[in-house]
Amino acid sequence: MKLAFASVVLAVAGPAQALTGIVTHVSDGDTVWVKRDDAPRRKPVKLRLAGIDAPERCQPWGAEASAALTQRVLHRHVEVPTRAVDTYGRLLGGLYLDDGGDVAAWMVANGHAWSARWHRRPGPYAAQEQAARSRRAGLFADAAAIEPWVFRKAHGPCR
Repeated sequence: MKLAFASVVLAVAGPAQALTGIVTHVSDGDTVWVKRDDAPRRKPVKLRLAGIDAPERCQPWGAEASAALTQRVLHRHVEVPTRAVDTYGRLLGGLYLDDGGDVAAWMVANGHAWSARWHRRPGPYAAQEQAARSRRAGLFADAAAIEPWVFRKAHGPCR
């Protein structure tokens, strides 16, 4: 059922499009709000960074992940190649700074998020995650760090 819905969402979303704008708010370690350059009077759009999974706000390392993302992108101009809309109505896509820096890659490389896995595949940022683990960067310094998907399954979403 979920997979079928995801397929419909991806099909409806159509080809990837890029938008540009300013990050106005960071919800957590993998979700931001972007005020679009082409619609400055409209409400900012909610973007879920594709390819990563950061700790939930209410789990250990959640506050650190949010703070790192905030410091990196808040009030900065970004490019967002969008891919789809998720089941929560958020855009799914990349997030790139004006210098071309991939924010999701930076989050994983600095130990603030995991590379998102799909059907036992290591995800798009597996190399960055492995390097961060080797350096024991950020949350990877904690042997007891719990992956967000495991945390959500055990505890549900943060309230």
